[in-house]
Order: sequence, then C-alpha cells, then structure tokens
Amino acid sequence: MGVLGVRVRVHAPEHDVLVVLSEAEGPLSLPIVIGPHEGVAIATAQAGMQSPRPGPHDLLLSVLEASEVGLDRVNIIEVRDGTFIAELVLTNGRRVDSRASDAIALALRAHVEVWCAEAVLDVAAVVLDVDEDEHEHVHLGAPLQGQEADEEVAEFREFLDSVAPEDFDDTDA
Repeated sequence: MGVLGVRVRVHAPEHDVLVVLSEAEGPLSLPIVIGPHEGVAIATAQAGMQSPRPGPHDLLLSVLEASEVGLDRVNIIEVRDGTFIAELVLTNGRRVDSRASDAIALALRAHVEVWCAEAVLDVAAVVLDVDEDEHEHVHLGAPLQGQEADEEVAEFREFLDSVAPEDFDDTDA
C-alpha cells in the first residue's frame, strides 16, 4: 500500500483526521481515522521533514538500529471493533503489535513498505474518485518532495491550529 496522505474529513461539528492508504496497482483505498498528533507525525515523515531532536518514532528507529535490528515492513493485519491493528515486522523475524498510525509513521521514516491483509481491505477499503493529479501523491515509503510536501504540511498545520485535542475522540486506528 502507498500512503496517499493525511486528510481532514469535516462533518459538523466534528473533524476526523485520516491517513489514506492506496493500492499501488489497484483502485482500493483504505481510510484510517487517527489522532491529530499522529497525523502530524505521518505528514512530516511523508514530507521528509526532520525535527532538530528525535521524536518518539525517530527514537524507536534509533533504538532498533542501536540493537542491530531494522524495520523490514509494516503489516495492517486486522480491524477489531473499528480499530485497525498493525504489526511491525523486524529484520530478525520478530513481530511487534502496533497502532496503525504509529506503524505508518515508522514505515515512512524507515522507507519500508506498508502491507495490508486482504481481509482488512474486504472490510474497510473504498474506491476513491480522484483526478490524475492526486495519483502523484501515491508513494511506497518515499517522501513527498519540494513544494508539494511543503503545501501538504502547511495545510495540515493550519488545520491543527484551528482545533483542540478534545475535538477528537480517542478512537485511534
């Protein structure tokens, strides 16, 4: 799956932050509701932006590297009670339970693929009607570049400035 991007779905009086995954060679997309902080983590990773000090996702990747273990890929394996369950697949063969939003943020930083179980797509995938320009946003672990990345992050930050954490429920995918 490629990371199409972070989007905000507005339905008064609430807003949902979504990360949208898209099949690399198919019509299906997978929208996952995430928290606003996770949205920033994903959008900044997709834009290739780095903070001066490591955030939690950068820290985890550094700890894995220091332990001589890498992230091989991320699997979204299940939808349980509306929550997307993911796992980190490490280079030593071990699998670690993860929230989907954190797993996707890690995958983008580590430039690894996001895989999705067919059963998850059967239950939660949708077909998005997007124009040709939108297809340019589909990347398999590669960050957005240049002005496109800056615009995506600026738009999301503008949204975050206009909301409070209590505007979102704790339903993290």
